[in-house]
Amino acid sequence: MEQTGFPVLTEEDSRRLAYEHLTLEQRSHFEKHRELNVAFSVAGVCRIRQNVYQQRDTVATTCRLIPIEVKSLADLGIESKAILGFTEAHSGLILVTGPTGSGKTTTLAAIIDHLNSTRAVNIITIEDPIEYVHADKKAIISQREVGIDTMSFAEALKQVLRQTPDVILIGELRDLETLNVALQAAETGHLVFATLHTSSAAETLDRISNMYQPHERSMLWLRLSVSLRGVVSQKLLRRADGSGRVVAQEIMVVTPTISKQLEDGRSEDLYTAIRQDGQEGYWGMQTMNQCLNQLFVDGVINEEDALLNAGNLAELKQMLRRSMTEMSLRAA
Repeated sequence: MEQTGFPVLTEEDSRRLAYEHLTLEQRSHFEKHRELNVAFSVAGVCRIRQNVYQQRDTVATTCRLIPIEVKSLADLGIESKAILGFTEAHSGLILVTGPTGSGKTTTLAAIIDHLNSTRAVNIITIEDPIEYVHADKKAIISQREVGIDTMSFAEALKQVLRQTPDVILIGELRDLETLNVALQAAETGHLVFATLHTSSAAETLDRISNMYQPHERSMLWLRLSVSLRGVVSQKLLRRADGSGRVVAQEIMVVTPTISKQLEDGRSEDLYTAIRQDGQEGYWGMQTMNQCLNQLFVDGVINEEDALLNAGNLAELKQMLRRSMTEMSLRAA
Protein backbone atom coordinates (compact mmCIF):
# COMPACT_ATOMS: atom_id res chain seq x y z
CA MET A 1 0.00 0.00 0.00
CA GLU A 2 1.37 3.41 -0.99
CA GLN A 3 0.33 6.92 -0.04
CA THR A 4 -0.50 9.27 -2.92
CA GLY A 5 -0.61 13.00 -3.27
CA PHE A 6 -4.35 13.03 -4.02
CA PRO A 7 -6.70 14.78 -1.59
CA VAL A 8 -8.45 12.72 1.10
CA LEU A 9 -11.94 11.69 -0.01
CA THR A 10 -14.94 12.87 1.97
CA GLU A 11 -17.92 10.62 2.68
CA GLU A 12 -19.79 12.30 -0.16
CA ASP A 13 -16.84 11.83 -2.54
CA SER A 14 -16.72 8.10 -1.76
CA ARG A 15 -20.46 7.72 -2.27
CA ARG A 16 -20.40 9.63 -5.57
CA LEU A 17 -17.48 7.60 -6.94
CA ALA A 18 -19.01 4.30 -5.80
CA TYR A 19 -22.36 5.11 -7.43
CA GLU A 20 -21.01 6.68 -10.63
CA HIS A 21 -21.25 3.55 -12.81
CA LEU A 22 -24.11 1.79 -11.04
CA THR A 23 -27.53 1.38 -12.64
CA LEU A 24 -30.67 2.26 -10.67
CA GLU A 25 -31.26 -1.46 -10.11
CA GLN A 26 -27.72 -1.95 -8.80
CA ARG A 27 -28.05 1.03 -6.46
CA SER A 28 -31.31 -0.36 -5.14
CA HIS A 29 -29.68 -3.77 -4.60
CA PHE A 30 -26.78 -2.22 -2.70
CA GLU A 31 -29.02 -0.08 -0.50
CA LYS A 32 -31.00 -3.19 0.40
CA HIS A 33 -28.14 -5.69 0.87
CA ARG A 34 -25.17 -3.39 1.64
CA GLU A 35 -22.94 -5.51 -0.65
CA LEU A 36 -22.45 -5.36 -4.42
CA ASN A 37 -20.06 -6.73 -7.06
CA VAL A 38 -20.08 -5.19 -10.53
CA ALA A 39 -17.77 -4.82 -13.52
CA PHE A 40 -17.75 -2.21 -16.25
CA SER A 41 -15.56 -0.96 -19.10
CA VAL A 42 -13.77 2.35 -19.51
CA ALA A 43 -13.71 2.65 -23.30
CA GLY A 44 -10.25 2.14 -24.74
CA VAL A 45 -8.61 1.97 -21.31
CA CYS A 46 -9.54 -1.08 -19.21
CA ARG A 47 -12.29 -2.92 -17.42
CA ILE A 48 -12.90 -2.39 -13.74
CA ARG A 49 -14.17 -4.90 -11.21
CA GLN A 50 -15.80 -2.95 -8.41
CA ASN A 51 -16.91 -4.07 -4.96
CA VAL A 52 -19.17 -1.65 -3.09
CA TYR A 53 -19.69 -2.09 0.64
CA GLN A 54 -20.55 -0.14 3.73
CA GLN A 55 -18.29 0.57 6.71
CA ARG A 56 -18.99 2.77 9.75
CA ASP A 57 -22.27 3.79 8.12
CA THR A 58 -20.55 5.20 5.03
CA VAL A 59 -20.23 3.89 1.47
CA ALA A 60 -16.84 2.48 0.46
CA THR A 61 -15.58 0.85 -2.71
CA THR A 62 -12.64 -1.16 -3.99
CA CYS A 63 -11.73 -1.30 -7.68
CA ARG A 64 -9.53 -3.81 -9.51
CA LEU A 65 -8.16 -2.92 -12.94
CA ILE A 66 -8.51 -5.58 -15.63
CA PRO A 67 -6.83 -5.29 -19.06
CA ILE A 68 -9.21 -5.02 -22.02
CA GLU A 69 -7.06 -7.42 -24.02
CA VAL A 70 -7.05 -11.01 -22.81
CA LYS A 71 -3.46 -12.17 -22.37
CA SER A 72 -2.46 -15.48 -23.92
CA LEU A 73 -1.03 -18.37 -21.93
CA ALA A 74 2.38 -17.51 -23.38
CA ASP A 75 2.01 -13.86 -22.33
CA LEU A 76 1.38 -15.06 -18.77
CA GLY A 77 4.49 -17.25 -18.87
CA ILE A 78 2.39 -20.44 -18.77
CA GLU A 79 4.01 -22.94 -21.11
CA SER A 80 3.02 -26.16 -19.34
CA LYS A 81 2.26 -29.02 -21.72
CA ALA A 82 -0.21 -30.30 -19.12
CA ILE A 83 -2.28 -27.09 -19.22
CA LEU A 84 -2.17 -27.02 -23.02
CA GLY A 85 -3.32 -30.63 -22.88
CA PHE A 86 -6.34 -29.62 -20.79
CA THR A 87 -7.47 -27.31 -23.62
CA GLU A 88 -7.47 -30.27 -26.01
CA ALA A 89 -9.81 -32.39 -23.86
CA HIS A 90 -13.38 -32.83 -25.05
CA SER A 91 -14.97 -33.63 -21.70
CA GLY A 92 -14.21 -33.66 -18.00
CA LEU A 93 -13.72 -31.26 -15.09
CA ILE A 94 -10.67 -29.02 -14.72
CA LEU A 95 -10.22 -26.94 -11.58
CA VAL A 96 -8.09 -23.80 -11.19
CA THR A 97 -7.60 -23.03 -7.52
CA GLY A 98 -5.81 -20.58 -5.26
CA PRO A 99 -6.39 -17.79 -2.75
CA THR A 100 -8.15 -14.54 -3.63
CA GLY A 101 -5.96 -12.44 -5.93
CA SER A 102 -3.86 -15.36 -7.16
CA GLY A 103 -4.77 -14.86 -10.83
CA LYS A 104 -7.30 -17.69 -11.24
CA THR A 105 -9.60 -15.59 -13.42
CA THR A 106 -6.68 -14.41 -15.57
CA THR A 107 -5.45 -17.97 -16.10
CA LEU A 108 -8.94 -19.17 -17.01
CA ALA A 109 -9.41 -16.23 -19.38
CA ALA A 110 -6.18 -17.22 -21.16
CA ILE A 111 -7.37 -20.84 -21.39
CA ILE A 112 -10.73 -19.76 -22.80
CA ASP A 113 -8.94 -17.48 -25.27
CA HIS A 114 -6.78 -20.41 -26.38
CA LEU A 115 -9.89 -22.53 -26.92
CA ASN A 116 -11.52 -19.62 -28.73
CA SER A 117 -8.53 -19.34 -31.07
CA THR A 118 -8.05 -23.03 -31.81
CA ARG A 119 -11.39 -24.86 -31.63
CA ALA A 120 -14.82 -24.35 -33.21
CA VAL A 121 -16.87 -24.92 -30.08
CA ASN A 122 -19.77 -23.35 -28.18
CA ILE A 123 -18.49 -21.87 -24.91
CA ILE A 124 -20.82 -20.67 -22.15
CA THR A 125 -19.49 -18.87 -19.08
CA ILE A 126 -21.34 -18.10 -15.85
CA GLU A 127 -19.58 -15.36 -13.93
CA ASP A 128 -20.16 -12.98 -11.03
CA PRO A 129 -19.29 -10.49 -12.41
CA ILE A 130 -17.86 -10.78 -15.94
CA GLU A 131 -14.25 -9.61 -15.77
CA TYR A 132 -12.60 -10.40 -19.12
CA VAL A 133 -14.77 -9.92 -22.22
CA HIS A 134 -14.14 -12.36 -25.09
CA ALA A 135 -14.89 -11.69 -28.77
CA ASP A 136 -15.82 -14.67 -30.93
CA LYS A 137 -12.92 -16.11 -32.95
CA LYS A 138 -13.19 -19.76 -33.98
CA ALA A 139 -15.58 -20.41 -31.10
CA ILE A 140 -18.91 -18.86 -30.13
CA ILE A 141 -18.81 -17.49 -26.58
CA SER A 142 -21.84 -16.60 -24.47
CA GLN A 143 -20.91 -14.83 -21.23
CA ARG A 144 -23.66 -14.72 -18.60
CA GLU A 145 -23.36 -12.43 -15.59
CA VAL A 146 -25.17 -13.30 -12.37
CA GLY A 147 -27.61 -10.52 -11.48
CA ILE A 148 -27.84 -9.21 -15.05
CA ASP A 149 -28.12 -12.12 -17.49
CA THR A 150 -29.31 -14.67 -14.92
CA MET A 151 -30.67 -14.37 -11.41
CA SER A 152 -28.30 -16.87 -9.78
CA PHE A 153 -25.53 -19.44 -10.38
CA ALA A 154 -28.02 -22.17 -9.47
CA GLU A 155 -30.63 -21.04 -12.01
CA ALA A 156 -28.04 -20.57 -14.78
CA LEU A 157 -26.60 -24.02 -14.14
CA LYS A 158 -30.05 -25.63 -14.27
CA GLN A 159 -30.42 -24.30 -17.82
CA VAL A 160 -26.87 -24.49 -19.15
CA LEU A 161 -27.01 -28.08 -20.37
CA ARG A 162 -30.03 -27.14 -22.53
CA GLN A 163 -27.96 -24.48 -24.29
CA THR A 164 -25.85 -27.05 -26.22
CA PRO A 165 -22.46 -26.02 -24.81
CA ASP A 166 -19.23 -27.83 -25.62
CA VAL A 167 -17.29 -25.92 -22.95
CA ILE A 168 -18.66 -24.48 -19.69
CA LEU A 169 -16.86 -22.05 -17.40
CA ILE A 170 -18.28 -21.73 -13.88
CA GLY A 171 -16.89 -18.74 -12.01
CA GLU A 172 -16.81 -20.53 -8.66
CA LEU A 173 -18.00 -23.81 -7.17
CA ARG A 174 -19.82 -22.11 -4.32
CA ASP A 175 -21.98 -24.91 -3.01
CA LEU A 176 -23.00 -28.54 -3.36
CA GLU A 177 -25.66 -27.81 -5.97
CA THR A 178 -23.13 -26.05 -8.23
CA LEU A 179 -20.62 -28.86 -7.81
CA ASN A 180 -23.20 -31.52 -8.68
CA VAL A 181 -24.15 -29.73 -11.90
CA ALA A 182 -20.47 -29.32 -12.81
CA LEU A 183 -19.85 -33.05 -12.29
CA GLN A 184 -22.99 -33.96 -14.21
CA ALA A 185 -21.91 -31.77 -17.13
CA ALA A 186 -18.41 -33.28 -17.10
CA GLU A 187 -19.87 -36.79 -17.03
CA THR A 188 -22.17 -36.13 -19.99
CA GLY A 189 -19.52 -35.08 -22.50
CA HIS A 190 -18.86 -31.42 -21.68
CA LEU A 191 -15.53 -29.78 -20.86
CA VAL A 192 -16.02 -27.86 -17.60
CA PHE A 193 -13.67 -25.31 -16.01
CA ALA A 194 -14.26 -23.96 -12.50
CA THR A 195 -12.46 -22.38 -9.55
CA LEU A 196 -12.09 -23.05 -5.83
CA HIS A 197 -10.29 -21.21 -3.04
CA THR A 198 -7.83 -23.98 -2.13
CA SER A 199 -4.03 -24.10 -2.21
CA SER A 200 -3.21 -27.60 -3.51
CA ALA A 201 -4.67 -30.54 -5.40
CA ALA A 202 -5.02 -32.65 -2.26
CA GLU A 203 -6.69 -29.82 -0.34
CA THR A 204 -9.03 -29.22 -3.29
CA LEU A 205 -10.22 -32.81 -3.36
CA ASP A 206 -10.59 -32.97 0.42
CA ARG A 207 -12.67 -29.75 0.27
CA ILE A 208 -14.92 -31.27 -2.36
CA SER A 209 -15.24 -34.50 -0.38
CA ASN A 210 -16.21 -32.60 2.76
CA MET A 211 -19.11 -30.97 0.90
CA TYR A 212 -20.81 -34.38 0.80
CA GLN A 213 -22.29 -36.52 3.55
CA PRO A 214 -20.02 -39.38 4.69
CA HIS A 215 -22.20 -42.06 3.10
CA GLU A 216 -22.01 -40.25 -0.28
CA ARG A 217 -18.24 -39.91 -0.45
CA SER A 218 -17.34 -43.30 -1.90
CA MET A 219 -19.56 -42.58 -4.92
CA LEU A 220 -18.10 -39.06 -5.19
CA TRP A 221 -14.53 -40.40 -5.34
CA LEU A 222 -15.59 -42.82 -8.06
CA ARG A 223 -17.19 -39.99 -10.05
CA LEU A 224 -14.05 -37.85 -9.67
CA SER A 225 -11.81 -40.72 -10.80
CA VAL A 226 -13.78 -40.82 -14.07
CA SER A 227 -14.59 -37.16 -14.75
CA LEU A 228 -11.76 -35.08 -13.21
CA ARG A 229 -9.04 -34.19 -15.74
CA GLY A 230 -6.76 -32.05 -13.62
CA VAL A 231 -6.20 -29.43 -10.93
CA VAL A 232 -4.05 -26.31 -11.23
CA SER A 233 -3.31 -24.59 -7.90
CA GLN A 234 -1.54 -21.27 -8.16
CA LYS A 235 -0.06 -18.28 -6.34
CA LEU A 236 1.34 -14.94 -7.50
CA LEU A 237 4.83 -13.97 -6.34
CA ARG A 238 6.93 -10.82 -6.68
CA ARG A 239 9.69 -11.00 -9.27
CA ALA A 240 13.17 -10.67 -7.81
CA ASP A 241 13.91 -7.65 -10.02
CA GLY A 242 10.75 -5.83 -8.93
CA SER A 243 9.35 -5.75 -12.48
CA GLY A 244 6.03 -7.36 -11.62
CA ARG A 245 4.66 -10.70 -10.53
CA VAL A 246 5.00 -14.26 -11.73
CA VAL A 247 2.64 -17.19 -11.34
CA ALA A 248 3.72 -20.34 -9.51
CA GLN A 249 1.59 -23.41 -10.14
CA GLU A 250 1.09 -26.90 -8.80
CA ILE A 251 -0.25 -29.01 -11.66
CA MET A 252 -1.97 -32.36 -11.26
CA VAL A 253 -3.03 -34.42 -14.28
CA VAL A 254 -5.40 -37.32 -13.67
CA THR A 255 -3.25 -40.18 -14.94
CA PRO A 256 -4.24 -43.86 -14.57
CA THR A 257 -2.27 -43.95 -11.29
CA ILE A 258 -3.99 -40.86 -9.89
CA SER A 259 -7.38 -42.06 -11.14
CA LYS A 260 -6.93 -45.20 -9.06
CA GLN A 261 -5.95 -43.12 -6.01
CA LEU A 262 -9.08 -41.03 -6.47
CA GLU A 263 -11.26 -44.10 -6.82
CA ASP A 264 -9.87 -45.36 -3.51
CA GLY A 265 -10.25 -41.92 -1.86
CA ARG A 266 -6.50 -41.72 -1.15
CA SER A 267 -6.00 -37.96 -1.48
CA GLU A 268 -2.98 -38.17 0.83
CA ASP A 269 -1.07 -40.09 -1.89
CA LEU A 270 -1.61 -37.48 -4.60
CA TYR A 271 1.35 -35.30 -3.59
CA THR A 272 3.81 -38.19 -3.97
CA ALA A 273 2.46 -39.01 -7.44
CA ILE A 274 2.68 -35.36 -8.55
CA ARG A 275 6.22 -35.01 -7.18
CA GLN A 276 7.39 -38.20 -8.89
CA ASP A 277 6.12 -37.06 -12.28
CA GLY A 278 7.67 -33.63 -11.63
CA GLN A 279 11.02 -35.42 -11.42
CA GLU A 280 10.36 -37.64 -14.47
CA GLY A 281 8.60 -35.02 -16.62
CA TYR A 282 6.32 -37.44 -18.48
CA TRP A 283 2.86 -35.94 -17.88
CA GLY A 284 3.95 -32.36 -17.14
CA MET A 285 2.97 -32.38 -13.47
CA GLN A 286 4.78 -30.45 -10.74
CA THR A 287 4.35 -29.69 -7.07
CA MET A 288 4.29 -26.11 -5.84
CA ASN A 289 7.73 -26.66 -4.28
CA GLN A 290 9.19 -27.94 -7.54
CA CYS A 291 7.84 -24.87 -9.33
CA LEU A 292 9.16 -22.48 -6.66
CA ASN A 293 12.56 -24.15 -6.72
CA GLN A 294 12.81 -23.81 -10.50
CA LEU A 295 11.76 -20.15 -10.37
CA PHE A 296 14.48 -19.55 -7.76
CA VAL A 297 17.12 -21.37 -9.82
CA ASP A 298 16.13 -19.29 -12.87
CA GLY A 299 16.55 -16.09 -10.83
CA VAL A 300 12.91 -15.11 -11.23
CA ILE A 301 12.10 -15.03 -7.48
CA ASN A 302 14.22 -14.70 -4.35
CA GLU A 303 14.65 -17.24 -1.58
CA GLU A 304 12.49 -15.34 0.92
CA ASP A 305 9.43 -15.24 -1.33
CA ALA A 306 9.90 -18.88 -2.30
CA LEU A 307 9.87 -19.95 1.35
CA LEU A 308 6.87 -17.73 2.18
CA ASN A 309 4.84 -19.60 -0.45
CA ALA A 310 6.13 -23.11 0.17
CA GLY A 311 3.76 -26.04 -0.03
CA ASN A 312 5.93 -28.02 2.39
CA LEU A 313 8.41 -25.69 4.09
CA ALA A 314 10.94 -28.30 5.29
CA GLU A 315 11.01 -29.95 1.87
CA LEU A 316 11.50 -26.65 0.03
CA LYS A 317 14.35 -25.60 2.34
CA GLN A 318 16.17 -28.82 1.42
CA MET A 319 15.47 -28.30 -2.28
CA LEU A 320 16.75 -24.71 -2.24
CA ARG A 321 19.85 -25.70 -0.27
CA ARG A 322 20.61 -28.43 -2.80
CA SER A 323 20.04 -26.04 -5.70
CA MET A 324 22.30 -23.37 -4.20
CA THR A 325 25.04 -25.97 -3.69
CA GLU A 326 24.76 -27.08 -7.33
CA MET A 327 24.81 -23.45 -8.52
CA SER A 328 27.94 -22.76 -6.44
CA LEU A 329 29.70 -25.83 -7.87
CA ARG A 330 28.84 -24.78 -11.42
CA ALA A 331 30.07 -21.25 -10.77
CA ALA A 332 33.35 -22.63 -9.41
